[in-house]
Amino acid sequence: MKKIIFSIVFLTLGWATSKAQTFNLGVKAGVNLAKLNADFASEENRLGYQIGAWARIGGASFYVQPEAYIGSKGNKFISIQQDNGNEVSAEGKVKFTTLDIPVLLGTKFGAKNLNFRLMAGPVISFVLDENSSFSSAYQQATDFSNYKNQALGLQAGAGVDVGSISVDLRYEAGLSNISKSEKYTQKPNLFQLSLGFKIF
Repeated sequence: MKKIIFSIVFLTLGWATSKAQTFNLGVKAGVNLAKLNADFASEENRLGYQIGAWARIGGASFYVQPEAYIGSKGNKFISIQQDNGNEVSAEGKVKFTTLDIPVLLGTKFGAKNLNFRLMAGPVISFVLDENSSFSSAYQQATDFSNYKNQALGLQAGAGVDVGSISVDLRYEAGLSNISKSEKYTQKPNLFQLSLGFKIF
């Protein structure tokens, strides 16, 4: 599935580049409100950051926007469901530093110096660093605290450009299980708010 999604995206990117009327490059920074949706534990959102760069390639209304940024995201588990079905309070924390590479397809409308955008597309996240701690209650969950080094997701959101400044609000839904466990599922999900600046 990964290969099919990224093949379609890169073919679209190649087509958009060949038809491009505009090319913009910029930087961005922002905050994430993230959590890992788990199928047998209760969790809370964690605040993180993102900082990186973006390019925008396209015509009057359609564009492709590849990005690359370093970010932090994580989760706080507050309870766990035991094998007997009882839910007990138990703390677990995990924090990832990731390199995120989304490729977004979008449309924009409005004036040159004030326009609104809608965008969506896949994102692949590479884990650069992981820091986690789990109470003993999680030891029953095989490989629950062992994580893969990458995850695939889907981003969708909206943005506004005012001159060289852009503001984006997006939701990212995890498509792949980042846990190495074959029994338990954990998928990263987050909201992100970012401020960007167009260099040219």
